[in-house]
Amino acid sequence: MTRETVLNAILALLLLALPFAAIEAGEPFYVTLATRMAVLALAAAGLNLALGFGGLVSFGHAAFFGIGGYAAGILAAHAFNAEPLMTWPFEIGGSDQMPVIWLVAALACGVVALPIGAISLRTSGVYFIMITLAFAQMIFYFAISWPSYGGQDGLSITLRNGFPGLNTMVPTSFFLVCYGLLMAALLLSWRLRDSRFGAALQAARQNEARVAAVGIDPLKIRLAAFVISAMITGIAGALFADLTRFVSPSMLSWQMSGELIVLIILGGTGRLFGPVAGAILFVMLEFVLGGMTDRWQFFLGLILLGVVLFARGGVVGLIAGRPRHG
Repeated sequence: MTRETVLNAILALLLLALPFAAIEAGEPFYVTLATRMAVLALAAAGLNLALGFGGLVSFGHAAFFGIGGYAAGILAAHAFNAEPLMTWPFEIGGSDQMPVIWLVAALACGVVALPIGAISLRTSGVYFIMITLAFAQMIFYFAISWPSYGGQDGLSITLRNGFPGLNTMVPTSFFLVCYGLLMAALLLSWRLRDSRFGAALQAARQNEARVAAVGIDPLKIRLAAFVISAMITGIAGALFADLTRFVSPSMLSWQMSGELIVLIILGGTGRLFGPVAGAILFVMLEFVLGGMTDRWQFFLGLILLGVVLFARGGVVGLIAGRPRHG
């Protein structure tokens, strides 16, 4: 058992224990913080599949985060108002059930990510970054100019969507839903990383020519990773909308994309539990420093600079050392 495996287990148990410890201490607010950590970690885990394992520095993953959020908001609004989502060629209603919303969010993000990835992946480096950013900004401005669902004012979710057998209005129940999805996404990431697909993806990141020489199309491998990454991030967006019970174009902004990248860098790029470590650290800094000054991002920037200069493996890399897969 490696140090990184032990650290991963500690991070998983720490995040799981936090809300229950908060309840015992009479501080229910910290349950919301723990839920926010889990949701942001899930979104970053999606991006980590493309960025950490595939070397695809996407600055447009906020688009998928926001699409997932709007999927939750729109379906919930139509279910609450008993209005059909569409009536032609057949009638489709809304839904206030989380599994249905997650499925719609994932499919919507997959459909959008496919053409975006097919176009963006024909470039590399800064060009890839700028094209993904451009697509995300297009979707952002579309949301602002969509008055049917609030436009720039956003869309409220009256009641948190439901999950079979659970009362999601109970904070700890909703946390367990988010935590369960996070663990499922990390399990999927682990399986993909250690599969032949993961080996091909990481090889394509290191040397495309050699991958192509053995008969593997690096574009198809990267596109598959990009689409799966987008779908995971979209589910996180749906959960975030349920957490805040509000959806707005800010979920689609470039700042959100940057925030997800910051989470991965803080935790450790390409590390399985890097998104978890990054989300825990980020939310703690936001809460502690934000309570001291409105300019807490300045200090976050200093910490991020220190990580880049002196701990390039992030928190996980600093503690666990070099990654050892398997």
